[in-house]
Amino acid sequence: MAELRREDPPRVVSVLSSVLRRVMELNDLAIHGRLAAPHPRASAFHVPRVPGISVQSYLERIFRHADCSPTCYVVAYVYLERFAQRHPPVFINSLNVHLLLLTSILTAVKFMERIHYDNAYFARVGGITLMEMNNLEVNFLFGVGFELNVTPTVFYSYCSRLREEMYLLESPPAPPRSPSCLTEEESDSGSWLFERRSSTYIDE
Repeated sequence: MAELRREDPPRVVSVLSSVLRRVMELNDLAIHGRLAAPHPRASAFHVPRVPGISVQSYLERIFRHADCSPTCYVVAYVYLERFAQRHPPVFINSLNVHLLLLTSILTAVKFMERIHYDNAYFARVGGITLMEMNNLEVNFLFGVGFELNVTPTVFYSYCSRLREEMYLLESPPAPPRSPSCLTEEESDSGSWLFERRSSTYIDE
């Protein structure tokens, strides 16, 4: 097995980007009138035009520089769904996915990690100003109703959902060995979700 570099992302990065990309593309179709859906409401997370960096490259950039644990990406996914459920008119689309993702990860890191980078650093990583980062954080916290606790049951249910997505991405597909995120064997050797895999990076 080839030696893994420090910057090789865990599987959760590519799997989460796949989930968000599919949601984003579906909502983009709805926004442009190809599917019946209410018009989305603009929010603090919307940008004037689609960013020139893909969701996966943006996630990989955050991973390379933010130095947060893979667990934070799962928790960020939980937060994103809580935000979307509390604000149905705000669809996750190509104009807001990057800033929602950045802010959800920042929130997860602050809640989960004892030591972490500050808002100024995350702002530089995300390509925005400190004032914008602070404003987005406040909007996001109110958006999720300050509901930041994630129980083990909820955490593992989201792991299972991401695991299903992983089987769609990998070839050949294989059925899950367990309905939970971790089998007993995987618990000893480390989660499948948090294993690091080599990938090609775009320095943006």
